[in-house]
Amino acid sequence: MLYRSGDGSCRATRSVIYLPSFLKSKAKKNGKIMFNRAEIIDQNFSKRIINGDLPQVSLADCDASGLQSHGAFDLFESQVISRHLDLKARKLREKGEGFYTIGSSGHEGNAVFGKLMRLSDLAFCHYRSGAFMIQRSKQLPGATYLYDQLLSQVASSEDPISGGRHKVFGSLPLGVPPQTSTIASHLPKAMGMALGIRKASDLELEGAVPRDAVVSCSFGDASFNHSTAQGAINTSAWMSYQNIPLPLVYICEDNNIGISVPTPRGWVKENMLHKPGIRYYEGDGLNIFQLYKVGAEACEYARTMQKPVFLHVKTVRLMGHAGSDVESSYHSLKKITGIERDDPLIHTATLLLRLGWATPDELISIYETVRSRIDRIAEEAVKRPKLETAVEVMDSLVPAKSDNTWPIAPEPEQRKELFGKQWSLMQEPQQMSRLINWTLMDEMLRLESMVVFGEDVAQKGGVYNVTAGLKQAYGVRRVFNSILDEQSILGTAIGLAHNRFLPVPEIQFLAYVHNAEDQIRGEAATLSFFSQGQYTNPMVIRIPGLAYQKGFGGHFHNDNSLTVFRDIPSLIMVCPSSGREAVGLLRRCLRLAWEEQRVIIFIEPIALYRTRDLLEENDGLWASSYPGVDFEIPYGEVGVHGNDEQCVIITYGNGYWLSRQAAEDVRTLNNTNVKVIDLRWLAPLPTESLVKALKGAKRILIVDECRKTGSVSEELTTWLVEAGYSQGISRVTATDSFIPLGKASTATLPSRESIYRAAVKHFC
Repeated sequence: MLYRSGDGSCRATRSVIYLPSFLKSKAKKNGKIMFNRAEIIDQNFSKRIINGDLPQVSLADCDASGLQSHGAFDLFESQVISRHLDLKARKLREKGEGFYTIGSSGHEGNAVFGKLMRLSDLAFCHYRSGAFMIQRSKQLPGATYLYDQLLSQVASSEDPISGGRHKVFGSLPLGVPPQTSTIASHLPKAMGMALGIRKASDLELEGAVPRDAVVSCSFGDASFNHSTAQGAINTSAWMSYQNIPLPLVYICEDNNIGISVPTPRGWVKENMLHKPGIRYYEGDGLNIFQLYKVGAEACEYARTMQKPVFLHVKTVRLMGHAGSDVESSYHSLKKITGIERDDPLIHTATLLLRLGWATPDELISIYETVRSRIDRIAEEAVKRPKLETAVEVMDSLVPAKSDNTWPIAPEPEQRKELFGKQWSLMQEPQQMSRLINWTLMDEMLRLESMVVFGEDVAQKGGVYNVTAGLKQAYGVRRVFNSILDEQSILGTAIGLAHNRFLPVPEIQFLAYVHNAEDQIRGEAATLSFFSQGQYTNPMVIRIPGLAYQKGFGGHFHNDNSLTVFRDIPSLIMVCPSSGREAVGLLRRCLRLAWEEQRVIIFIEPIALYRTRDLLEENDGLWASSYPGVDFEIPYGEVGVHGNDEQCVIITYGNGYWLSRQAAEDVRTLNNTNVKVIDLRWLAPLPTESLVKALKGAKRILIVDECRKTGSVSEELTTWLVEAGYSQGISRVTATDSFIPLGKASTATLPSRESIYRAAVKHFC
C-alpha cells in the first residue's frame, strides 16, 4: 500500500512479498501447445523487475509533465488495479462466476486521463478504460469503484450502474454514462454533449455540467474506421471549421489491431494530422510522463479554445481481444511475446526505478498487495444477489418519472406577438403541416430547453415547410441545420439530452433512418436499461414518411415500413392521421419526453401534410382549426369514429383517412355502419384502450398501409387472437414490394376501393 512521506512523495510500505512461480502454464488446443498468456504476463511482471529485464524508457518529459513522485505512484497503482481486475475476470470466468473478459490490459496508460479530467467533465468510455475509471474514482471521496467493478464482473444486481444487466464502465457520481460493447456508436453523442455545453451557456440554461467542462470520448483504432466514428469526427470538424464551440477530446487508443485485423501503420495519423477544425496530438501510452504532458495540453486547448482535439495514443493489446480470442491463430508466438515486452506496467515501473522513486521490492509489493486485495473483495462480490426474474431485468427499461414538470402555457399576449399575422388564422381550418408548425412554435415558447434541428430545417423550414419560421422566431441556437448525416443528427440529440435539453431532431425521410438506426436501437433506447434509469436521453424524433406521395417512387421517399422501430423495448412510436390529431399527439409526446424521459418516434404521414378533404373535393372535412395551446391526446388513447359495435376497422395514418372514406361507402351503398378505430400509438400497442373500443365487436378488419410482412397488422392480429377475438379477423395491407414511380406509385398499397371491397366481403 502507499503512504505519504514527509517530503510529499509516496513510497510503498515494506511487507512480505509473495512471488508467484515462473512455471509456464500450458494447455492443449487443436493439437498444439498453447501458453496461458494471462498467467505468463502476470508472472513476467515480478520476474522482469527482479531480473532487471527492463525496456528502454525516456525521461525527457518527466520534469515538463509536472508529475511528482506521488502522482506517478498514484497512476502506477491504478494501472496495477486495472491489470489485476482483468486477471481476476478470467479466473472468475473459468469458475463460471464471471461473464466478461474483454480487458484493458495494454491500455493502462489511460489512467492519465482519469487524473487529468475533472469529475465534471463528462466521459464516454470504450471497453478498455479500466485504469481511467479507477483513477477517476480517486477524485471522489468514499468511492468504492473496485468493489463496484467486481460486482459488475459477476453480474450482481447490486452493481450500482447496470444492476447486473451488463458489464459496463459507467457511474453517475463519476460522470460516465455507461457504454456496452462500443464500436464507435458513442462518438456522435459525445459530440452532441459537447455542443450542448456552450449552447446551454448561451441560452442561460442550467446544464448537467459546468460551462467550462470538456467532454472526452475514447475508442480504438479499429473503431476509428467505422462510419459512425468517421461521421462524428467529420461533423465535429464541420462545426469547428465554422467556429461553433465544441470542447471535445477524442482519445483514439491505437493498439494497431482490431481483433485479428491489423491497422495499417500510419493510417490513423495520416487521416487526422491535417483534419480541418480538429487539432491533432500524439501520445505515448507506455510513458505516463509524456502522455500526461501531451494530454494536459490537449485538454487545456479543448477547454480554453472550445475546439475539438484528436489525441492519438499509441498502446499495445495484451491477452488478445478477449478471453475467448485465440491470438495464436493469427499471430506467431514470436509476435505475441514481442508485444508483451511492451507491457505498460513494466514501462511505468522502469520509469519509477530510473528516477529513484522506487525499489524493485516496493513495486512488487504494490503488485501483490493489490492482487490480495482484489481476491478478498471478489470473494464477497460473488456472493451478492443476481437478477433472476424477467420483472427484475425489465425494471429499468422505462425510466422512473423525473422531477421535470411541464410548464404552463405562455400568456395569450406573448403568443399573439410570437405568431404575428398567423394569429388571426388559428380559428380557420388548416392542413396538418401548418398545425404541426404551430405546435412546435407554441411548445418552444413554453419550454426554453427545447431545440429543433436536422437537414434543411432552419432557413428553408424543412423539405415540406413544416419548420418554417421557427429559426426566425427562436434563433440559430435553438433551431439549426445539421450536416447530411443521420448518425450525427441522432447522436447530437442524445448528447444534447445528456445536458438537459429536450431535442426534437428531424430525419428528413423515413428511409433515411436506416443509415443510423443503431443510434436509436443501441444507444438512445438502451441508456435507461443499462444505467438503472440513472441516465436518460429523452427526445422526440420527427420523421416524415409513409407512402401515397403522388409522383414519388423508390424506397427512399415513399417508404412504407415501420418495422425497424417496432421491436425496440421502451420505444414509443406515434402516427397522427389528421392535423388536429397531430397537435394533440405531438404535444403529449413532448410532455412524455420531458416529464418521463422517454424516447419517442413521431411519424408524420407526408401524403396527409396538405390534405384538406375527405370524401370529395373541397369538402374541407380533413382540415381543422388549431385546437388550443393545452390540447393533448392522452398516452395510449385510440381514436374512434362511429358507434357500431359489431363491424370495426382498425387502422392508422393514411389508412385511417382511406378507411373513413370506405366506411362511408359501406354505409351509403350497403346500409351497414362501420366503426373506425385510429390506433395513433403504434408501439407499444394501446391494448387497454383497444379493449374498450372493441367491446361488442363481431368482425374486425385491419387496414395497414405498411407491407404485409413485418407490419403493425401482424402484431395486432396476434394480439387480437390472444385476446379472444379469434373469429372474424381479416387484413388489408400493402404488398411486400418497394414502391414504383409515377402512376403505379399506389398500385401496391391499400386504396379506398380495396378497403371497401374487403369491408363488404367481411361485414355484409
